[in-house]
Amino acid sequence: MTAAREEHSPPPIPKRPTLAGLRGAVQECRACDLWAGATQGVMGEGARRARLMLVGEQPGDREDIEGHPFVGPAGGVLDRGLQDSGISREDVYITNVVKHFRYKARGKRRIHQKPDRWQVSACLPWLEAELSVVQPSALVLLGATAAQALSGSQVRIGRDRWRPMDSDLAELVTLTAHPSSILRAPGEDERRQAMEAFVADLRTVASWLAAHS
Repeated sequence: MTAAREEHSPPPIPKRPTLAGLRGAVQECRACDLWAGATQGVMGEGARRARLMLVGEQPGDREDIEGHPFVGPAGGVLDRGLQDSGISREDVYITNVVKHFRYKARGKRRIHQKPDRWQVSACLPWLEAELSVVQPSALVLLGATAAQALSGSQVRIGRDRWRPMDSDLAELVTLTAHPSSILRAPGEDERRQAMEAFVADLRTVASWLAAHS
């Protein structure tokens, strides 16, 4: 049975966080109720001093099972976007705002459910710890959940994508669509256009990184 919200414990963030330490500690997190239905917590992965950090919403079904971020269908879209924009995934730190998979069981399938705002807030200390360790020069927020968690509820992807945000989290903080939204586009033409816009945003980030090397 899910514990009441007021009974949840603070996230067990190590006093001196390292990426390896965070990956171990997140398995003990009981700051919200999502741990109870998930296989495991999924922290970010990538270079410890990556200049670019990408932040999505939460692990999906494949990520929950395998324990790595962006390895499912949305990860395939992200890989293509990075490749087409000239960014190597090995040079990027990739993570999510929420570290446990929220879903609704439908037969044998687990259908993605957007995390509630309080669950996002409960999980934010993990992302803040990752930011403190990696200290990226550029931070790209993928989709509305990540963007609103770190830049405020007034942010809108369609209006604000690629616009530099006023933030002290990194020298450049901006946002773009989540790769999964490209997969959900209703037709082939719409998916192509969405992918082109996504790659254009990433190319702009790549150009910024090259100019600020």
